[in-house]
Amino acid sequence: MRQIAGVKDYIITAMILLLAIGLMVNRHDGGLQNMRKASVTILSYLEQPLSNIRIYRQAVSTNNYLHRQNILLQDELSRLRSAEQQNRVLRSLLNMREDSSFPLIPVQIVAKNLTSMNSSLTVSAGSDDGVETGMPVINSDGLIGQVIVTSKKHSQVMPYSNSMFRISARVQESRAYGIVTWSGNSGRGLIMQYVPQTVDVEPGQVVESSGHSNYYPSGIPIGEVVSVEAGRGVDTQTIYLNAFTDLSTLSEAFIMEFRPDTSITDLIEEHNELF
Repeated sequence: MRQIAGVKDYIITAMILLLAIGLMVNRHDGGLQNMRKASVTILSYLEQPLSNIRIYRQAVSTNNYLHRQNILLQDELSRLRSAEQQNRVLRSLLNMREDSSFPLIPVQIVAKNLTSMNSSLTVSAGSDDGVETGMPVINSDGLIGQVIVTSKKHSQVMPYSNSMFRISARVQESRAYGIVTWSGNSGRGLIMQYVPQTVDVEPGQVVESSGHSNYYPSGIPIGEVVSVEAGRGVDTQTIYLNAFTDLSTLSEAFIMEFRPDTSITDLIEEHNELF
């Protein structure tokens, strides 16, 4: 009986506590409502700046992602443009090889020295490939230079931008003959001299190899006439050219298997010995 009386006391106590809590909540319901309103008002004021911070962080994250994607796309675009340019050059070289009257040895430029008066190029073919000293080096744009030294696997080329470069040339339209040399300036500047002033030469005309020197075949494009300057006290004029081939971007080329006519060479040597 005592145990039942103890349980009854606990039950009565719990019921009284629940009733008291209910009365307290009902009594202060207005205060709770005011508290809820105040909290909602405070949160409404805080929500906008917090939302702006969240939007800003999302914008920064999105901007960083787009920046990385832009870099990747720019890199991909650059590689595609480079591949397109290389394909264009290779197609031009292939067409040139098919149309050439001389056998052509394909080479790649493996080293360049274009910063001195004695500039040079190193190409990826040598005596084992049939390359010989004196052979012209060309590409689809025109003349590059001439082989001056060979090894088994590589060759050294004297380009047109060398103080020792000389080639017998002619103006394509008028067939006026002269000697083309490097102007000494950076870039593609060339000079053609010993052309008589009586020959009319105009800017835009093409200058090509004449074939008279027996070191280059005729018809290799060299450059385009930029300007003409009359000589003072002489009956010749100076013709300024812009070379067709850009050495700074040159990557592929051909060595032309052209060999001088030995009978002409021997005749010239005999003539020189007489004088």
